[in-house]
This record gives sequence, structure tokens and C-alpha cells, in this order.
Amino acid sequence: MELQGVWKIYRMGEFDVPALAGIDFAVKPGEFVAITGPSGCGKSTMLNMIGCLDMPTRGKVLLEGRDISEFYSNELARVRGKKIGFIFQTFNLYPTLTALENIRLPMRIHEFSEEDVEDTSKKLLEMVGLSERGSHFPAQLSGGQQQRVAVARALSTSPAILLADEPTGNLDTKSGGEVMDVFKQLNSEGLTIVMITHDQKIAGYAGRVVKMLDGKIVGET
Repeated sequence: MELQGVWKIYRMGEFDVPALAGIDFAVKPGEFVAITGPSGCGKSTMLNMIGCLDMPTRGKVLLEGRDISEFYSNELARVRGKKIGFIFQTFNLYPTLTALENIRLPMRIHEFSEEDVEDTSKKLLEMVGLSERGSHFPAQLSGGQQQRVAVARALSTSPAILLADEPTGNLDTKSGGEVMDVFKQLNSEGLTIVMITHDQKIAGYAGRVVKMLDGKIVGET
């Protein structure tokens, strides 16, 4: 995934407000990148670009070398669904589905075989340490457990990259650490991860930390 000279400008009344101002950024396979910065600096807009959820006002977003503006909308939707896993601060689990049913949903949408759906969902639930919670509904799980189910769901279609927007923002320190331990394990197995966080301790789990301010990248460690 690569961003080349990306601008995202929103019209606010009579004014143009740049959320991103000429971003150049690339993610290499197997990297774990944290994007940090104050509220309103453009972190979430940048993640939306990386996740092909939005189009730039100017510049290019390249997925495996191809400009995403060249994709048909249904083609881009399939790419997002199968190649990119998304994790959000608010978990976004379906409250009327059990943990296992939440994990299985993306695979059913993308027409995996029922055998694969059954086998993969159980393996993923075990991987995040929740084998005994498969029949529980989200309301019956702690925040940390819900986020681990969300991680498993994001991995169900075997994506090439995992995007996480403040994945520990609604969690206590212990639960947040447990989720980040899962991230570290996944990255050690080769999964590419890009994560937004305002928490410097959480950012420390990443191999590369990118700092943003006023829609620009201002530093990297």
C-alpha cells in the first residue's frame, strides 16, 4: 500500500479544510506501523485512504502498484472485503450474533465453503483465547473479549493487511495489553498491520511509529 502526494480537502462553508496535505507514505509487507498525533491531525483520514474507504482530492493511492481510482466500485469493495481487515475502537460486533457467528459473517458474505467457515472460525476463536466463549453474545463479553472477537473477525478472510483505529481506546490497561499481545503475535507470523493510537505505550508495540500534525507527517521513529 502506498500514498503518493495525497491531499484530502473538505469544503466547510466558504472554506477549504485540508485533512491531509501532501502525504507520502508506504507500507511494506510484514511491517507493523503505528500512526500517532493529536485529535484532528488527519490520522483517521489517512487510515481511510490506506483502507480504500475514501478517495483523495489530489494524489494517488496505490494498492499492490495499482491506482485505486482505476478500480470499479464493486471490484474495490471485493478487495476491501478480502485483502484488508478492519478493527475499530467501538468493536462494531453485531449484538444479535454470537462470537462465532460474528467471525463467520465475512466468510459467508464472500461465499467461503461452509466447511472452511466452520473450521476457520473455530481456529480463530482459539487463537484469540476465547474457545469457550463461542456461543456468547457481545453483551456477555468484556470489552477486551469483544475486541479480540473483532480481531478474529477481521482475520477471517485471510487479509494481507490489518488496519486498526484506536483498537485499545475503549479498554483498560490489562485488556489493551492482551489485544496488543495478539497483534504482536500476528505480526511475528508475517501479517502487515497499520494502527492508529494516541497512546505512546501502545505505539511502542509497533516496529515503526509515524507522527502526524495538521495533515502532514512530521516525524518517524
